[in-house]
Amino acid sequence: MKRILNSVVCLILGVVSMQAQNSQVTSILEIMDITTGKRTVLKEFPYLIEAPNWTMDGTWLIYNSKGKLYKISPATPGEPIEINTGFATRCNNDHVLSSNGKQIAISHGTKEDRKSRIYTLPIEGGNPTLITPLAPSYLHGWSPDGKELAYCADRNGNYDVYVIPAEGGEEKRLTEAEGLDDGPEYSPCGKYIWFNSVRSGLMQAWRMKADGSEQTQMTTDETRNSWFPHVSPNGELVVYIAYKKGDVAPGSHPANKNVELLLMSAKGGESKVIAKLFGGQGTINVNSWAPDSKRIAFVSYRLND
Repeated sequence: MKRILNSVVCLILGVVSMQAQNSQVTSILEIMDITTGKRTVLKEFPYLIEAPNWTMDGTWLIYNSKGKLYKISPATPGEPIEINTGFATRCNNDHVLSSNGKQIAISHGTKEDRKSRIYTLPIEGGNPTLITPLAPSYLHGWSPDGKELAYCADRNGNYDVYVIPAEGGEEKRLTEAEGLDDGPEYSPCGKYIWFNSVRSGLMQAWRMKADGSEQTQMTTDETRNSWFPHVSPNGELVVYIAYKKGDVAPGSHPANKNVELLLMSAKGGESKVIAKLFGGQGTINVNSWAPDSKRIAFVSYRLND
């Protein structure tokens, strides 16, 4: 029960608390070349931005801020351009692009109950289409064939991984372990779903087949809580964010912490630290690999005086 309560607190704080901190932080949008380790600052924002997605053609980074979505060019970062999301003005940091680059799926807190539900809309903007009538639902993955969305949801007093047809329909529960299962994301081949789970004690990265079978622990680091494994477009590497053990509860991924980005083979094995930064919630909640599988985008933060 304690794990479940921690998970509930984590998700509530993760979606809401950062939106209340817009004036408290400077957000630093960065790109890292994983082949050289070089970090490049694209732009600093005197307010909160979160979770950059790289578009499939590599021409834009999409992020959320103050409940809305924006895009900015990684090549010539000028003023951000707002993406019209219609009535969905409470978008959180769970947004994912379709593999054909034509649509974006979002998690938006509805006006009536403030609970997150999943919607889809054209990548250039437009009216959102409701996909998950049930709430809360926190989006994380879109299958490569475009047919399914994967997400974390509470339907029975426990947060588990679910999938649903991308056009809407009946959802299917894939995990049933006690405590939080979160961050489900498809591998580029569509065969696997990566996610993170506290079922072994600490938060660890896991992988299962897309039908929910063969759930396998992929990280075994007993010094860190590992969150949000993101698979590179070529399917070879996984980057994830980690908090030091004892710094946070296993089921919590708060903002404003000293965290690390780690890299590992998609086949499993040892991980290596590629960056240390001040961040956490909002840094790398969604897949932010560049199409070339050589660069990642992320957000670090600095507290304002």
